Amino acid sequence: MKRILLVAVVMLLAVAGASAQKSVWRQASDGELASLLPARAPVEKEHIETERRTASGIVNSHGRYIAGVVLITAGYSADGKYSHYLIVQAPVRIGGIALKPGEYVFGYTHEADALSVHFNEAATGALVGTTDAHLIVGSKGITSLHIWPPGTKALIQIGRFGIPYELGKE
Repeated sequence: MKRILLVAVVMLLAVAGASAQKSVWRQASDGELASLLPARAPVEKEHIETERRTASGIVNSHGRYIAGVVLITAGYSADGKYSHYLIVQAPVRIGGIALKPGEYVFGYTHEADALSVHFNEAATGALVGTTDAHLIVGSKGITSLHIWPPGTKALIQIGRFGIPYELGKE
């Protein structure tokens, strides 16, 4: 009987330890985003000004972020190609596109009831992939960018459109 009890206690501690290591994601604060996101984002050969008040992101219990901000592209060669800057510090799959930790830019074109969103590496402009953002049914708010925590919606919202995402293994 003691042996069974000992095995049960060891298994319970192992399960508790495993769940304690699992990342918990929450909405990043304005202060956290201000210290993470640059005032001028490095995009290809330029440093494009960002619109600080549009910043949104999530952070996990290990201090890793997935965060973005709108780019002010008027007057830059990136005008029309990119609209947002994104920092990824944990693997994520956005609408089927696997992004490893790094810096990205994305832009979109409006097509019927969806946005065709293209993700590019920020430093080189190389295309990583394209996915669709669909109209969010019942959405009352329109926002430039909102990255919802996975426990809430697991969605990246652009205007009235959303792209689902899945967090990868760290």
